[in-house]
Amino acid sequence: MRSSAASIKSEQMLNAPIPSTLWSMTWPMIFGVLTLLSFNLVDTFFISLLGTESLAAIGFTFPVTFTIISLTIGLGIGTSAVIARKLGADDYEEARHCGSSALWLAASLVALLALFGYLFSQPIFSMLGASAEIQPLINQYMNIWFAGAVFLVLPMVGNSILRAAGDTKTPSLIMAAGGLTNAILDPILIFGWGPIPAMGMQGAAYASVGSWLIGFAAIIYLLVWRNKLIDPIPPSVKEFIKYARQLLKIGLPAASANMLTPIAMGILTAIVATHGAPAVAAFGAGARIESIASVVILALSMALPPFISQNFGAGKIRRVQEAYKTALRFVLLMQAVMYLCMLALLPVIQLAFARDAEVARVLALFVWIMPIGYGLQGWIILTNSSLNALHLPIQALWLSIIRLFVMFVPLSWLGNTFFGLPGLFAGGVIANVITAVIAYRWFMRETNGQAGIIDKHTAARLQKNAEANAQKPEGEQHGA
Repeated sequence: MRSSAASIKSEQMLNAPIPSTLWSMTWPMIFGVLTLLSFNLVDTFFISLLGTESLAAIGFTFPVTFTIISLTIGLGIGTSAVIARKLGADDYEEARHCGSSALWLAASLVALLALFGYLFSQPIFSMLGASAEIQPLINQYMNIWFAGAVFLVLPMVGNSILRAAGDTKTPSLIMAAGGLTNAILDPILIFGWGPIPAMGMQGAAYASVGSWLIGFAAIIYLLVWRNKLIDPIPPSVKEFIKYARQLLKIGLPAASANMLTPIAMGILTAIVATHGAPAVAAFGAGARIESIASVVILALSMALPPFISQNFGAGKIRRVQEAYKTALRFVLLMQAVMYLCMLALLPVIQLAFARDAEVARVLALFVWIMPIGYGLQGWIILTNSSLNALHLPIQALWLSIIRLFVMFVPLSWLGNTFFGLPGLFAGGVIANVITAVIAYRWFMRETNGQAGIIDKHTAARLQKNAEANAQKPEGEQHGA
């Protein structure tokens, strides 16, 4: 059954002016992502009140939790790309069946990955450099986190289905509701309130799982019952396998590319750990601050791919290129403004997240150096998501490999070797500059190739129609 709302959104993405269309899709995502990440910073703030060791423990969990989140993001990218292209081609029934398969596939894969993380938690965090004193704090948090991970991923993939149909407002509201729930539950469960006992790190984990449950209930209601964008279950096992293959063709390379980030962050965390627990605490807090500073990038990386996929499905490659360039210009301007804001707010940031002088010192180094490269890092992220939207996941994977393991990790390691932590941060900035240039040239080459193919097909079709028209009697020819 064709959804009239989805049809209207598709018409806007295919024909409306590009800047206003992208803005109408992006601003709700900025609101949703900013709200969610703001509450995540609140989460970090409350944990920091437990002490430097607790904050360091959360720093060690980031590469592991982000691995599972990255798998989900990859599956969401595959889901959005496949469904949006089907919608662009007016194939609404296929899009609905594909959405059902996406949710069941994501739940199955993440459950297996969470089980693996739970069983091998001790050696994993030991490899990341966690000391024996910090390991119990990590376990208190991660055992609960692993148990509830499925309820985190289903809303994320469900939101990708909504965005594929052009609805970015509803996902932003779901994210905001989940973040608000987490922020309310955090102080209650961490420090206790009335009959509720103080649970410390476990309380922070329970607060996260509680917020995920809110998102899970909302997304299932919206997709299955209210909007009827998906069926409760795939139509058959055969159909599930068919759509799972389509999703994994893009989703697995995209997930692999996303999971490279926590691997790289794990390596950098291990390097930072050689400077002591305060450095890890500051680095972990800096990573969360980076998420807030990159809110426009994150929002556009969710809003741009459905636009690109639907126009790709409709054969409008020049429109794809213009949207891509518009997004890059906007990101570069916004990240320059964000850098100045972070410098102005540095004393507030230190007051909020630094409990001793060494943490404050490292956090200041992070804020002064790393955000210089955020604008060009945004170019790389948007190029990666755009390549996936064009159903070029292998190219997107290679771009991630180049960014992280040819540029980011080696240059950061060299910087740390010769100049310590300032050199590590500067190496990351240089890596972003070089990779951004590569990313832009790569995307334009791929899309120019696609445009050439489509132009040839269009010219051949017009020529064929002209020849067929010329053979008709004069009174039947078009325009007679």
